[in-house]
Amino acid sequence: IANWLKSNISSKDNYAETRTMPRYNIKGSKEGQWIPTPPDYLDAIEPHWNKIKPIYLDSASQFAPKLELGYDMKEGSEFLNGLNEFYKFTKDSLNEEYIEIAKFWDCNPFVTEHVGHFMKGVKKITPGGHWVSIVKIVNRKNKENPSTAFKNYTLVSTTIMDAFISCWDEKFRSNLIRPETLVNTFIDPEWKPILVTPSFPEYTSGHSVVSGAASTMLTHLYGDSYDFLDDTEVEFGLPIRSFQSFKQAAAEAAISRYYGGIHYKEAIYDGLDQGESIAQFVLSKIQ
Repeated sequence: IANWLKSNISSKDNYAETRTMPRYNIKGSKEGQWIPTPPDYLDAIEPHWNKIKPIYLDSASQFAPKLELGYDMKEGSEFLNGLNEFYKFTKDSLNEEYIEIAKFWDCNPFVTEHVGHFMKGVKKITPGGHWVSIVKIVNRKNKENPSTAFKNYTLVSTTIMDAFISCWDEKFRSNLIRPETLVNTFIDPEWKPILVTPSFPEYTSGHSVVSGAASTMLTHLYGDSYDFLDDTEVEFGLPIRSFQSFKQAAAEAAISRYYGGIHYKEAIYDGLDQGESIAQFVLSKIQ
């Protein structure tokens, strides 16, 4: 792995250049395209992330999924039917378990809280950070030696890096509007999701892409049936959750975005497939 990285990674990754690129401009956006969401209507996060050089992928768009369900608010359209189903589920069918799952996998690194006229940012772990924490759990459970532990961290974290680049490339290409915006505009102006909607376009779900990628890599390393206790969120006041496999954890992480009210199902399921494809490609490169 180390030899492959040395021979294939350039020092010119374009990260520094993306720090000085202009903010994302929504002026002139077409109907159905992403716009900032409540409560703070923040600028788009990392709109130029796809310009960073991937570690393994040939290009940021190599695993671009096909968005088959386009924006269509006509009565009876598949898109509108899905939106109505989403609203009904999040309004009437959420139970304590679904809410617990949504909060456990929230992984929003910057949630704002409002107290009177004051706003503060609450720092939490990222989706990628959560999966790196799972690697730590695995290393400790197996009492891995430093060399194996380093290999595990490297494989998962570098795969996650490319998964994020791939996902963000698609987000700002399809530029699909978030369900929160549509529900508030066309169905129920008082509706709020369980989670704060992150400030970037809908498709695909970043957590789903990363979870698909990380779980595929970990399944390659430790097999389909690997039970573990995930205590990643304990420091944020949330209980430990148990899983019988990495794929089970990834599936729960992905659907948590639907429970939380921040993603359509298409973004979730297509995101999982996207992440799995990326991880399989990484494995083909390093084996």
